[in-house]
Amino acid sequence: MMMSETNRQYRKDVPTEETWDLTDLFPNKESWEKGLQEIVEEVDRITAFKGKLSENANTLAEALEAAEAYRQKVIHVAVYANLLASADGSDPANQSAAAKSGAALATISSKFSFFETELLTLTSSDIEQFIDDEPKLKTYRKYLFDILEKKEHILSPELEEALSALSEVLDAPHNIFSRSKQSDMQFESVIDNKGNTQPMSEPLYEESYEYSEDTALRRNAYDSFIKTLEQYKNTYAATYQTEITKQVQLAKLRKYDSVTDMLLAPQQVTTEMYHNQLDVIQEKLAPHMQKYAKLLKEKLGLKELRFCDLKAPLDPSFNPSTSYEEASETILNALTIMGPEYIEGMEKALSSRWVDRAENVGKANGAFCASPYGAHPYILVTWADKMRNAFILAHELGHAGHFYLAGKYQTLFNTRPSTYFIEAPSTLNELLLADHLMDQNTDNSRMKRWIITQLLGTYYHNFITHLLEGAFQRKVYALAEAGTPLTADVLCREKRNVLESFWGDTVIFDDGAGLTWMRQQHYYMGLYPYTYSAGLTVSTTMAKRIREEGQPAVDDWLNVLKAGGTKQPLDLIKDAGIDMSNPENIEIAVDYVGSLIDQLIESYSE
Repeated sequence: MMMSETNRQYRKDVPTEETWDLTDLFPNKESWEKGLQEIVEEVDRITAFKGKLSENANTLAEALEAAEAYRQKVIHVAVYANLLASADGSDPANQSAAAKSGAALATISSKFSFFETELLTLTSSDIEQFIDDEPKLKTYRKYLFDILEKKEHILSPELEEALSALSEVLDAPHNIFSRSKQSDMQFESVIDNKGNTQPMSEPLYEESYEYSEDTALRRNAYDSFIKTLEQYKNTYAATYQTEITKQVQLAKLRKYDSVTDMLLAPQQVTTEMYHNQLDVIQEKLAPHMQKYAKLLKEKLGLKELRFCDLKAPLDPSFNPSTSYEEASETILNALTIMGPEYIEGMEKALSSRWVDRAENVGKANGAFCASPYGAHPYILVTWADKMRNAFILAHELGHAGHFYLAGKYQTLFNTRPSTYFIEAPSTLNELLLADHLMDQNTDNSRMKRWIITQLLGTYYHNFITHLLEGAFQRKVYALAEAGTPLTADVLCREKRNVLESFWGDTVIFDDGAGLTWMRQQHYYMGLYPYTYSAGLTVSTTMAKRIREEGQPAVDDWLNVLKAGGTKQPLDLIKDAGIDMSNPENIEIAVDYVGSLIDQLIESYSE
């Protein structure tokens, strides 16, 4: 019997202070509708430049400035619709807004497709000359040269326009997946170890029950979760195969050697860097984590450590609680080292309703930070009054702080760096929070052990969960390019194989573990999952620099955040004093994880 939805609050009943304030984007839904209409009508102002972009420097500068201002309006319209759907995807009005936004974006994208195609008629020497002729174009230097990198993979103007017109259809797999997860999936209520019935939802499972000290609740919630996933596996397999087929065919159409090459191109990293992240961490980290799994099994007193037990607290009777307000104060104190300008953004985020922390029917699972240029970041989390939530909030605030500064110092086209770097600012905040908590609890060995386990949670999330997603993706793309049908059974088999190869015989895997490819929307976002490990590799080294050097390291980091997307990832990260072309940096991060596990084991033997 599906009972959980009746026990959960609906969006209309959520206290206002727990929700984000969308009036900072549009005063109300009517003004958003007007904004939507305006961007559809105003696209013709941009198409007026068609055939003129390469005429002279002045025209190019005028067109780029107009395009940038227009894109800001489009971003505000699109983000508003996305935030409505994320807060409550079960609301038909929000579904309608998302659909309207998607249709408008497809129309706009089609009309806008000439822009990059026409810029590709320029040569590097043309661009240099234009910059000499019109100093305003210096601002757009990286943007223009980034476009030139796509030159051999751009299709004819007619084909590019056709693909843009079909963008809503091409994005359908991701949209279908998200809509289904938020609106259709229901889960059986679960029983805890006291015999009490608890409501069940995906956000509740992923943000609370999966980490629960209550073994009965944790395992029953997992069983409920898997039971529902099982019902959708064939539909989701068809949806995911459609996404993969799209990517494979686009790679062939655009004359890339492989789909991997196509998906790495916008990240501006080499295939060697990509494979290094996957291979080095899988090989070097597995022995450390298997050692941790044995410790976890021992301390939990379990006959067998199941897959669903891996995120259980090492000390079940010690799971510190905290309110949102207390956690906010702790995070601000932890980030004081980042200086007043950064802290100003953090204080605004926490006190001015930039954060949506409610748990309600239809809310998207997980956590994210949307950063519409010209407004401010918006953070989605599901708050459960546990200290672990403070780390999740600190992570998303790291994204917010990054784009708060980048948006302040850069123009729109120069704001976003490669996704290879994007998770570094967020994970650094988690590490700074852990350092602060350690300093505050020097005489509390139990709390220090808990803090270490939270750090391990950060590395588990980024170096294991997301990295193994990346390893799974690599296998799936290889199978797809070889012509293997990606049925539910194939996907489940490959996912389980990846998990088992990492954890070995230290963990008992059931068939449900193979279904966990259905959990993440990241599979619909290109080669995004592995970049979490790249970001954490950077932040681990950066945290070490900050501990050892203090202010000079902080200054370097703030300059990197303010630089936004003005440099390619390797150069940007080098400004932080880190060379990511050297795989030794990955091993440094892995060794740090190993040292945390050794500290835990040693503390229990004292």
